[in-house]
Amino acid sequence: MAVIQKYGKNCNLVCNKETHQPNSGSSAVSHKKWSEQSAYWSRHMARLWTVVLFFGTCLLYCARMTMPICAVSMAEQFHWSHKESGMVLGSFFWGYCFTQIFGGYVSDKVGGEKVMLLSAAAWGSTTAFTPVLAHFCSQPIISMTVARFLMGLLQGVHYPSLVSLCSQKVVESERGFLMSTVGSGSYLGTLMIGGTGSFMLELYGWESVFYVSGLLTILWAFCMWKYLLEGEGPVITLESLGSSKTQTKLTKIHWLRLFKQPAVCAVIIAHLCTASTFFTLSSWLPTYFRDTFPDAKGWVFNVIPWVVAIPSSVLSGCFSDNLIGQGFDTASVRKLMQFFAMGLSSVFTLWLCGKTTFPWAVTLVSITMGLHTFNYSGVSINVQDLAPSCAGSLFGVMNTCGAFSGVLLVYFSGYLIETTGSWASVFALITTVNLLGLGIFLAFGEAKRMDIDSCKGRYHHIHI
Repeated sequence: MAVIQKYGKNCNLVCNKETHQPNSGSSAVSHKKWSEQSAYWSRHMARLWTVVLFFGTCLLYCARMTMPICAVSMAEQFHWSHKESGMVLGSFFWGYCFTQIFGGYVSDKVGGEKVMLLSAAAWGSTTAFTPVLAHFCSQPIISMTVARFLMGLLQGVHYPSLVSLCSQKVVESERGFLMSTVGSGSYLGTLMIGGTGSFMLELYGWESVFYVSGLLTILWAFCMWKYLLEGEGPVITLESLGSSKTQTKLTKIHWLRLFKQPAVCAVIIAHLCTASTFFTLSSWLPTYFRDTFPDAKGWVFNVIPWVVAIPSSVLSGCFSDNLIGQGFDTASVRKLMQFFAMGLSSVFTLWLCGKTTFPWAVTLVSITMGLHTFNYSGVSINVQDLAPSCAGSLFGVMNTCGAFSGVLLVYFSGYLIETTGSWASVFALITTVNLLGLGIFLAFGEAKRMDIDSCKGRYHHIHI
């Protein structure tokens, strides 16, 4: 491959020479390449899975947000203090961090659809069973903290398994649409549970929110198993991990060498920055609106930005796939999408530092959140370009770093608000972190494979 890259004029000669060598292994390489391509879904199947995964992600956030919505009612019933309520709510994120890498690793081994199905059935059952634990345990604060931590553990494998599944089953030119559309399900889920959950909370009590979210998830998992997996047993055993199809790829990956690649470090840092700034914005924006515009209606700033984010996310996927389909360089498209997500959005974030009216502030926040969804067509897919054979594991590393940094940045933002009394310092911090991650990604980001050794890399780029 080094010869081909360095002497581009002699590429055809080198390729033809290797093609006619009887012992070069080119037939095996061609057969392997054809096998990988034939493993991709057809366009119809990819669209069907997109719809199913969209609703799965929607239910994921419905179940995730049940506790925050019901926390006030549960605190009143069980006499929790603010500190105890915070302990219950925060335990989710600690569990969420611990299974990212493991979920991605297992998904790369046995298939992301199996991991996603089993985890959905598990966290759906946990959600539906939560009211029972709360009422029949002598210490509800302990049982709810454990249940919330378990929810984090089980939901932590969702996105790594999704990335692994997409890298193995979806062609490069259609990954943007799938990831962005499925990602928009998180915004719809937040809106649905915020609206219908509040309605059920008032009419039927907080228990109904858990029952409905959990049972709908179990129903979704059953339909996925019955109609898409056609009843195939989603059992993951040690034997299946040992005899998986991707074992030969994964065991030959030198992780240290992979993490030394500038492009891999760039995508991890960019994801770390964009995830932490998103966590900070979503955590503190309601407080910003309450402090700055105390007479404003809560449903306006809690709903409108997420409504804007849904079509924006789908649009970003269609836009990126269209550019790649027209022949634009994949790396350039990924960087363009990330520029929208981290660069252009920072302009509107900085605009919030000055004095604004309530309608203008809602507009700026909506544009910021809408542009941030372009991340699904940038860094989130770039990991699949760099290491498709271990995309789930690598994304698990990225998401773990993003979750930990998000917790730290949310805490530090609260410290800035207390010490400076100004929201401008928080928005300036978010902009700085975004521009730092964007600059690194623009400088070092690539879209060529990094998960293959030099020998495989040489044959991988030869078109016979």
